[in-house]
Amino acid sequence: MTEIKRQITTPKTSFFLFGPRGTGKSTYVKSLINNDTLYVDFLDPDSFRTYSAFPETLIKTVNAVNPDQVIIDEVQKVPQVLDVVHKIMEERKIRFILTGSGARKLKKTGADLLGGRAVYCKMHPFTASELGASFSLDKALKTGLIPVVDRSDDPSKTLSAYVDIYLREEIMAEGLVRNLGSFARFLEIISYSHGAVLNVSNLARECQISRGIVGGYLDVLEDLLLSYSLDVFARRAKRKTASHPKFYLFDNGLYRRLRQRGPLDIESEISGPALEGLVGQHLRAYSDFALQDTKLFYWRSLAGNEVDFILYGGSTFAAIEVKNTKVIRPTDYNGLASFGDDYPEASLILLYRGNVRMKHKNILVAPIVEFLQNPKEFL
Repeated sequence: MTEIKRQITTPKTSFFLFGPRGTGKSTYVKSLINNDTLYVDFLDPDSFRTYSAFPETLIKTVNAVNPDQVIIDEVQKVPQVLDVVHKIMEERKIRFILTGSGARKLKKTGADLLGGRAVYCKMHPFTASELGASFSLDKALKTGLIPVVDRSDDPSKTLSAYVDIYLREEIMAEGLVRNLGSFARFLEIISYSHGAVLNVSNLARECQISRGIVGGYLDVLEDLLLSYSLDVFARRAKRKTASHPKFYLFDNGLYRRLRQRGPLDIESEISGPALEGLVGQHLRAYSDFALQDTKLFYWRSLAGNEVDFILYGGSTFAAIEVKNTKVIRPTDYNGLASFGDDYPEASLILLYRGNVRMKHKNILVAPIVEFLQNPKEFL
């Protein structure tokens, strides 16, 4: 299978590379290995046991090997090794590359995060521009773009295993939740909030657990990088806006796997959030990989007008609405038109399932695949 070149850009200095399991962190950092690299993998049982018991082993190994670069994979498995890394960085000019599938355990143990000596980078699922001609919108909407899933011979089966692995290895093995059954039920219910304004009280009622436990579960998802939330864009607001954040699972495939479907479900209730989430994960990746100082928001007035995504920062200011339709109706422009009245400086973009690019007043209407494959043209 053809190797996919990732668009992430990492610094020449030391850096953390965080991203969910299966997004290709290990594959990427292994491509950076040279003859002067020491590579340590904490998913390897022997390495895990040795460094857990004696983290100072790293000093002895570095002294023996004398590398210019040290790569430590899944550093959150042995957080105490960061104190040793910090000491080495103060004494020697060595580049450290540290990967992890979340900083929760590092924060919980009070581990040294190197005092700003290492830049933070993020690894995301594949993007349409990375996949190029092999990108399929239908496939992306069905099984998502997590590399370990997308590159497998049976994406559906691999996606199911991916969810089970996270429940078993990341949640249960780390002791992040006390009741795995309640958490599994929470995962199913939270999938209905994908692309929606989050109401923690309603979630707690549906899960039949306390609001505090639900809040803790949401923290677990975000700390493991399995979800993210968007705040309301309220800069220089001319009208009252909503106050609660919108919730998204990090990859559309994870959403489709968790979202139960039965005879009473309407396809548009599932495919609409799926398409919106797919755009959201692309915008997050493009923002981290290519744009400087940008942040993703959403916008909703109390009158009910809404725009799915606001990309703001640096020289970028764009409002993006996603419509799961091949035919645009006049009412589909309402949210962007209202936002444009308040923020005439913003670029207004409506993405849809059609094939023709159009212009409606100051709103650019573009095929969603064109946008995903070349966001630089539009932003």
